Amino acid sequence: MTGRDRDETGRARSARPRDAYGRPLPRDAEGEERVPEDYTAAPAEVLAEAQRLLDADRPFHAHEVLEAAWKSAPPEERELWQGLAQLAVGFTHVRRGNARGAKTLLRRAAERIAPYDPAPHGIDATGLARRARDLADHLDRDGLEAITDAELAPPLRV
Repeated sequence: MTGRDRDETGRARSARPRDAYGRPLPRDAEGEERVPEDYTAAPAEVLAEAQRLLDADRPFHAHEVLEAAWKSAPPEERELWQGLAQLAVGFTHVRRGNARGAKTLLRRAAERIAPYDPAPHGIDATGLARRARDLADHLDRDGLEAITDAELAPPLRV
């Protein structure tokens, strides 16, 4: 039995390659390029990169970028960035075929994002919260098969 992958501080870190939706691949497989653990950027750059990743159908990677922003955000913005990261995770669950997980994360994201009106950095908090709720409702009504690519790559900014 082998131990978990760990970083230099002893924290658990999976070194396994991942596919476009963040699923672990065999250790010898060629995976997608990952967002560096120490990724930091200004909010405008984070939003541009997350948008690029969503548009490229890489919601797991968009989540990693948004999660990095959440962890380094000022306290008054952390809920917003966490909600944006959860939105991308909701999209990831759709792509992985997990409707229940998607609905849970989309609704959680909407609750965190909605209070930010107006939102900093040009983020379309009102529109994103509405889209997250609508997508969760769409999943309830019509299932995963009815979800379109466009629903998984909304514009993050106004």
